[in-house]
Amino acid sequence: MATPRPPSGNATTEPVRRDRRHLRHEATRREILDMAWVIVRADGLASLSLRALARAVGVEPQSLYTYFSSKNAVYDAMFGRAAAEFAEVMTQTPSGGDPGVVLAKIAHRFVQFCTSDVARYQLLFQRVIPGFEPTAESFAPAVLALDSVRGHLALSGITDARHIDMWTAFTVGLVDQQISNDPDGDRWTRLIGDLVTMFLAYCAPARRTKPSPTTKGT
Repeated sequence: MATPRPPSGNATTEPVRRDRRHLRHEATRREILDMAWVIVRADGLASLSLRALARAVGVEPQSLYTYFSSKNAVYDAMFGRAAAEFAEVMTQTPSGGDPGVVLAKIAHRFVQFCTSDVARYQLLFQRVIPGFEPTAESFAPAVLALDSVRGHLALSGITDARHIDMWTAFTVGLVDQQISNDPDGDRWTRLIGDLVTMFLAYCAPARRTKPSPTTKGT
């Protein structure tokens, strides 16, 4: 049987070149995104400038458009990364069997995630960038995270849309109060256990197990 001849040089090397170009392109995109986060964490989300971003990563401003079509495209990629981090944290099932205790841990986990990175929290949960809306692809991980929380609420019999809205209102409210009024303390985060107990007493009166006020997200 004849030994098959190897393909011509172009057939073997061109895909390799394309793969290397793609890897370099993706590495540069990550570098740009990393620097974008450095900028907004230092100076706020509204401070992001494509010219300053290009200068910070050492490329010509016009070259930045090779990687991102607009500033909103940079924000969208940042949102996608932040949403993926949010999903990774919120879809992990906390330890503990009682749903009330689990909800307290989830609330702690959410508040900790948000207060640990204010710029990321603002991008994910507050409309601070006029005209920006994340794409469906970037938003998808956040949907997974929120679906996970709804699943844990359902284990306590909480499925009413109004009650779910109440949960998001009080957890986000805790974050806002903590960031605004006691960023380095725990004045509001220490209330989580009591607030979850109040929430369950109103929304799921059949469940009255009191989570410990010091329950942490694990």
